[in-house]
Amino acid sequence: MTALSIPLEDTELRSLLHELGAEAARFRFDVAPNPCVGAAILSRGKVIARGFHERWGGDHAEVEALEVATRSGVPRAEWDTLVVTLEPCSTRGKTGPCTQAIMEAGIESVVIGSVDPDPRHQGQGIRFLEDAGLEARFLTGAAPLDEVTPHFLDWTCQDRLRRPYPWIVAKWAQTATGQLSPPKGHGDGRTISSPEALEQVQHLRASVDAILTGVGTVVADDPRLTVRAPARTPQAPDRIILDSGLRTSPDARLFDAPEAGESAGPIRILCATGPDRAREKGLIVAGAGVHGLRGDDRRFLNLRGIMTWMWDMGYRRVLLESGPTLLEACFEAGFVDQVRVVTGPVRGGRGESLGARLQPAKLGSRRDGECGPDSVLEAFIVR
Repeated sequence: MTALSIPLEDTELRSLLHELGAEAARFRFDVAPNPCVGAAILSRGKVIARGFHERWGGDHAEVEALEVATRSGVPRAEWDTLVVTLEPCSTRGKTGPCTQAIMEAGIESVVIGSVDPDPRHQGQGIRFLEDAGLEARFLTGAAPLDEVTPHFLDWTCQDRLRRPYPWIVAKWAQTATGQLSPPKGHGDGRTISSPEALEQVQHLRASVDAILTGVGTVVADDPRLTVRAPARTPQAPDRIILDSGLRTSPDARLFDAPEAGESAGPIRILCATGPDRAREKGLIVAGAGVHGLRGDDRRFLNLRGIMTWMWDMGYRRVLLESGPTLLEACFEAGFVDQVRVVTGPVRGGRGESLGARLQPAKLGSRRDGECGPDSVLEAFIVR
């Protein structure tokens, strides 16, 4: 590996990597389980463009930086260096390989802050760049993964790689005293969140591969689980219903045709093996896919089996929108990776406070904010 001919000292490059890492970390809850990554394009030692991985399924930082560079006014022939906090990917996932985009842009030199911790890809990015004739090297320590994107270390740990399951984002709304149902006489009797918070939910739904809920929620709330305006998505998330005994009604609103400005993903109902054939046929005719899974017995589904099934189906980021029973079960089994909790100002409500039931859960990196009159907590779960 040759020394890079970049008109910047290592101290300046480290400072730039630190800045890129800090900025990239702002998007951690929007991209997880993907890593937070920042990149910059240099021309003769001057930064002409920066880019970040900002949302799940969106462009990676390197591609975003290259796109920004095209609008910088600096001719492509003068782009000479790319600085990036994490080793560029060399395989195709939701987007194309960044190494290919870097090579095609005519970049000559690449400075990388951290090696990819995933043993399946580690070192492949830099080898691809070197084989293509680019100068590349690591400049570690300026944007350490445990600071910039610690959740990615959890995602790529040996235990997770050995028994993989999707990244689970648990979302719920609660009253100021922790109940998931509002007090009697409040609004429509079901909704706690403000219109502003409900709008944010649409953007969250648009950022996942699937939405997971239980039949109890379907029966009690008759939800649509769609993506509605102003959110937009090229492909609406699949809607997965856990329904051991096929209690979902073929007349549920899940099966209604999408309205204008609404996107509805496929419906997949998971039941215990040996379902009632008449009920199964009715749901299939209504438009659902019915999947029988082995459970703890013939009546109940097994959470580990559900997680494995979702992984095998290709779901990587899943939104858990359910009632307290399924929420608590997923927390107790250690499957929840990330939470988004919307707390409304109304006090009281029906049922036990969820906070008391989830007390053992430990929060890691968190972000507190407001959405209209509601408070919003986003956090990663520490195991």
